[in-house]
Amino acid sequence: MIIPLNLGEQSYNILLERDSLNKASSYLNLNRKCLIVTDSGVPSQYANSIKEQAKEGHIVTIPQGEASKNFDSYKMLLAYMVENSFTRTDCVVAVGGGVVGDLSGFVASSYMRGVDFYNIPTTLLSQVDSSIGGKVAIDFNGVKNIIGAFYQPKSVLIDSNTLKTLDKRQVSAGLCEAIKMASTSDKELFELIENSTSLDNDIDTIIEKALLIKKNVVEIDPKEKGLRRVLNFGHTIGHAIESDNNLGGLLHGECVALGMLPMCSEDVRQRLIPVLKKYSLPTNVDCNTDTLISYITHDKKAKGNKITVIYVNEIGSFEMREIEIEEMRNYINGGIL
Repeated sequence: MIIPLNLGEQSYNILLERDSLNKASSYLNLNRKCLIVTDSGVPSQYANSIKEQAKEGHIVTIPQGEASKNFDSYKMLLAYMVENSFTRTDCVVAVGGGVVGDLSGFVASSYMRGVDFYNIPTTLLSQVDSSIGGKVAIDFNGVKNIIGAFYQPKSVLIDSNTLKTLDKRQVSAGLCEAIKMASTSDKELFELIENSTSLDNDIDTIIEKALLIKKNVVEIDPKEKGLRRVLNFGHTIGHAIESDNNLGGLLHGECVALGMLPMCSEDVRQRLIPVLKKYSLPTNVDCNTDTLISYITHDKKAKGNKITVIYVNEIGSFEMREIEIEEMRNYINGGIL
């Protein structure tokens, strides 16, 4: 299945097809020098398959985890490209999850003022969310995604067969992003996830429906000026939890799960909690409210002492609320503490 993302001159296709990774050269222009970026947690055969299909493939493997999304990794990849004489007609291919995609995309956006970038997400989280939309970034000074750009890929290739090598916790963490989008925008998708008896059988439909939600939002608001903020449901508090070193060990999707609960009505919360528990996602956390507030103050969505948050009053719909950052204290205490 091909899902076109229409952004004028920056338009590209999202290919959703099982086993497409092993025939990527049929869809992507790999007939050139390709920097293939992956991480130590991704099965090596995925990057090797791309290398075998490329005219000249160079694999660079970074350590697994959010800690690799930093200036050191960014500089290392740029240095590798310079040392190996990459030109403006060459490309960067991300093979991995959101960390690999964010970092690789930022490298591609800045090397020689921009080279072609292909994203091949291998985790459920990146397949349903971070691989499309063009937001690329690294973390800095303890703040997530604070240095980055909007840089659209040339193509995104999604092969759900790669999910077979993920452990259940990673799958559940990725599923949370689909739950997020369903909560704000698609009641039927929420019900599918809520009632599913076989995630394996339903996963391609879930990925497709989640992608269609994000595609429509990105086409209307490619640079997050308005509607695209809906994709931040659960992320304002979730990013703060993720940035809190005292809460180490939680995956991004698990932090989003916690971040959604304070930002919805009691009726929604009563439906959301059983769904999160069904997929072994957390529903409460022992955290310090003052610490979370300090991270929220540095959130990119904050303006002065106010921040725009996404609130779900009823499954399948949302509202934007501009609130005082100090008001977040009441939301946090009412939802996850």
